[in-house]
Amino acid sequence: MNRSTRARMLTGAALALTTSMALTACGGSDDVSSDAEPKQTKSSEATAVKNPLVASYDGGLYVLDGETLKLAKTVELPGFNRVNPAGDEDHVMISTDSGFRVFDAARQSFTNAEFKGAKPGHVVRHGGKTVLFSDGTGKVNVFDPADLADGKQPKDRNYTSAEPHHGVAIELANGELVSTLGTEEKRTGALVLNKNNKEIARAENCPGVHGEAAAKGEVVGLGCEDGVLLYKEGKFTKVDAPDDYARIGNQAGSDVSPILLGDYKTDPEAELERPTRISLIDTRTAKMKLVDLGTSYSFRSLARGPHGEALVLGTNGVLHVIDPETGKVDRKIEAVGDWTEPLDWQQPRPTLFVRDHTAYVSEPDKRQLHAFDLDSGKKLKTVKLPKSTNELSGTVDGH
Repeated sequence: MNRSTRARMLTGAALALTTSMALTACGGSDDVSSDAEPKQTKSSEATAVKNPLVASYDGGLYVLDGETLKLAKTVELPGFNRVNPAGDEDHVMISTDSGFRVFDAARQSFTNAEFKGAKPGHVVRHGGKTVLFSDGTGKVNVFDPADLADGKQPKDRNYTSAEPHHGVAIELANGELVSTLGTEEKRTGALVLNKNNKEIARAENCPGVHGEAAAKGEVVGLGCEDGVLLYKEGKFTKVDAPDDYARIGNQAGSDVSPILLGDYKTDPEAELERPTRISLIDTRTAKMKLVDLGTSYSFRSLARGPHGEALVLGTNGVLHVIDPETGKVDRKIEAVGDWTEPLDWQQPRPTLFVRDHTAYVSEPDKRQLHAFDLDSGKKLKTVKLPKSTNELSGTVDGH
């Protein structure tokens, strides 16, 4: 997902779909999605898809087999739709204008479960729990994704922020809930609630707070416009960036690495900054290292590998496999052709999704989706789809 005193990307005035309403973007902009009921293409009785992938396109969703990349089902769903893992082997979360809807990707159909709320934003998976943040209400929903198995509404923990804002939250193993602070105009930091929703910690030194990631040892990092805010062992610590303005709005963490991967933008006036540097934040020392890749990337370019590798898909078409300890690029995988990040963040661009040892990379210009083995760098499969895809996600077991 998605997302400061300045929006990371402009919401396109285009995509003004006649039946659409505003959702929240990961950059302070609005997503757009239709309130129309999804239609599924005619087919025989749906057979469960193995390790399903879900890719959005302008008008619906593609469900693919994660091993063969065979297109299993097309689901019509007008508008701009956001897709995130729900935290188990079968489901993904689809953001719509009414809230978060649960889609059974394995069986290619929506369930009866839904978390209603204006402007559904970030979806966070950690420690066997999935946490949703609805920007239009400031409401946080926490649930066990195992409870999605019967297709019914899961029991959930609720918390509502003091004011609605483009926020994010994460629950730790001890029941502590880290959630952002802010208003629609200004975001300032984060607070921590115990398992009874009583505030136990607060920090308001993270301007433009956006995005989160968890590192080894359950250290939580929240992006700021001047560094990163860490929550570790019950206390907040600020990691200052070397530049006065340094927006780290997108991060990727790994349970096996103490180092967080982040983007790094330094121009507060840019309509769309195309950075070439990434940030590596060591949660042990609260120090930041910058690495210049020599190529730009987008907010859909960051991920982590099974061994904690930092992964960045560049606009030169290369998937960079980076040692987070040294910042050295250990391997370059020629993934797609050269591409340019569009000004409108809702427009398609190559997107990276990683599951286990496989990296999936979309190539919208060619209507293709590729699978690569991260250990060998070899391409495993390529499929061509009827239409260009936008978001790319899939099922990921969070337990």
